[in-house]
Parts: sequence; C-alpha cells; structure tokens
Amino acid sequence: MQQTLRQRLQSGFLIGGALIAGVFWLPTPWVVVALMAVCGLALWEFYGLLSAANIPAFRYVGVFSGLALVATTWFSLRASGGAPSDLEWILLFLVTCAVFLRQFPQKNNPRPLETVASTLFGFMYAGYLFNFFTKLLTAWGDAEGRLLVLYLVLVVKFSDVGAYFVGCSFGRHKLFPRISPAKSWEGLCGAILAGVVVSLLFRTISGGQLGMLTMHVWDALILGVLLVVLGIFGDLTESLFKRAAGVKDSSRMILGMGGVLDVLDSLLFTAPALYTYVRLFMK
Repeated sequence: MQQTLRQRLQSGFLIGGALIAGVFWLPTPWVVVALMAVCGLALWEFYGLLSAANIPAFRYVGVFSGLALVATTWFSLRASGGAPSDLEWILLFLVTCAVFLRQFPQKNNPRPLETVASTLFGFMYAGYLFNFFTKLLTAWGDAEGRLLVLYLVLVVKFSDVGAYFVGCSFGRHKLFPRISPAKSWEGLCGAILAGVVVSLLFRTISGGQLGMLTMHVWDALILGVLLVVLGIFGDLTESLFKRAAGVKDSSRMILGMGGVLDVLDSLLFTAPALYTYVRLFMK
C-alpha cells in the first residue's frame, strides 16, 4: 500500500512537472504532436481493453482516426481564429464510412456488428472526448488555452487527492461498490471540497483573468463542483470498462498509476464540460 502510494506520488510529480513545462515552455508547433501522442496511446490502450474482453475491433483504424481528428481540429481552429469549423463533422462522417468499408471485405468475421460498434465507440470515447483538449488549446488563444488546460488538470487531479485522503480516513458509505469498491460518499465530499478550494485559489492567483477570458468567483465555484463530479463520473466509467475486461489497469506504462487512459479517465468528460462552459458563460 505504502509502496504503491509512493510510486503514485513519484509519477504524479513527474507528470505534473511535464504539464507545467508544457504549459509555459513547449513551443506551439509541438503541442499538436504531444496531443496526438497522448490521444494515440489512450486509444491503443482502450482497444487493448476490448481485446482483453474478447471484443473484436479495428484497432489501427480507430487509432488513426483519433490522430486525424486531433490534427484536423488543431489546424482548422488555428486557421479560422478559433471559430467552429465544419471539418470536424466531415471527418466524423468519413471515419464512420471508413469503419464500415474496413468491415466489408472481411469474410471470416462472425461478429461484424460488435467489430463496427466497438471501433466507433472507442473512437468516440478516447478520441472524440479527448479532442476537447485540442479545442481548449486553440479556440481562444495560445495563452488562454494553456491556462485553461492547467486549471482543468489542477482542479480534477487535486480533487482525486482530496477524495483519497478523506475516503481513507472517514469513508464508510460506498458510492458504487459494484464498479469501484474503494470509492465512498465521504470521499466524494472530500473531492468536491478540494476541487472548489483549488478552483478558487487558481482564480485568486490569476486575478480572474485568463487572457481575454474572465473567471468570476461564481464561475470558480460552479466549475469547482461540476468538474469534480464529472471527473468522478469519468473515473467510474473507466473502472466499469476495466472490470468488464477483467484487468486492473489499462496498461503498465506509468509506475503506480497504470496506463495513459488511467490518468486521463477523470479528464475525458471534464474537458468537454469546461469547453462548453467557457463558450457559453466566460467568452
């Protein structure tokens, strides 16, 4: 237990350092490369979960489609100055067609329905949801996008810390024991408290100004709760997938944490939520 916690802390500090370095010093052209690398790894691991569950899928088609989505969104939004582009919807249509075309020549696949459905599902879950990081980074400006991503990761990941320590100390009532036996309602309260505190601190330190975006106190309060709840929802979702696949982690790439998808799970539903909130209320 202590060794696992120490490994998680070591990996957490390394990932946190890489995030901060990326936010403040990574040259803009390399940002899309980093996004595509993380997206590709997450998709590869998700299709690995399907394989462990004996569910067929076109892994290479799904991974390539996710990479194409990130690249298309990045360049189209930068070319349009952050204005929404129809290219994303066109690509979604082309990806759907590509999956069916890949299925047509297969003569000995007894499970075509599962193959098509699981490939598209993986693309939507680990590709489409992740692509909102691309939108956050490009929809308003380079500085604004990086600060938004930093804010998102800080709130969600520190809420994980709050949930862990409060849950370990006071957790008595299980949240969804069938999916994740370790999570408790007390841990959820600790996560929300930690998330709101970090959100308010970030707003205070930044003065409420994220470039041309303004974050008011009520924005920090609402987002502090919303992002934490959706982060736990994302964590539970991946736990459900891993339980169905009969595995503990999506991979062993990150010491003490598992795989890239294990790190991203609590962020996949929060990135779309933050993007939508900023679009509607903070622009």
